[in-house]
Amino acid sequence: MDQITQRIADSFSRQSLMATFGATLGTVTPGSVTIHAPILPLALQQAGMGHGGLVFSLGDSAAGYSALSLMPESQEVVTSELKINFLGPATGDELIARGKVVRNGKRLVVVTAEVSARTGKEEALIAILQGTMVPVPA
Repeated sequence: MDQITQRIADSFSRQSLMATFGATLGTVTPGSVTIHAPILPLALQQAGMGHGGLVFSLGDSAAGYSALSLMPESQEVVTSELKINFLGPATGDELIARGKVVRNGKRLVVVTAEVSARTGKEEALIAILQGTMVPVPA
């Protein structure tokens, strides 16, 4: 495991919310991170679909970790702002959040994330997020 992947994996393992959601870290490359999570009964809304908070949290973490993957060891990132557009229901076997860095600045890192719902081998894009991460001392 390379140094960037190890750093992201170590940080990810400390996120109790991701553990609660049963989320797992997928691919990690500089500026891009994927997170997978099943749609568990604990994260459903009243109509039986995955809750918007689940979708948002996965997208936020994927986007944030994509920014962290470009930071020096002396820095962490925090979310400054993040917008979401829900495009479809969170139904299926699992959700996949793919975060990426759009622009890596000194003070602000612009990020996006796409969240898809997978049923078998079929995927449907259900949300897009865009926001800003702020580098902070580790």
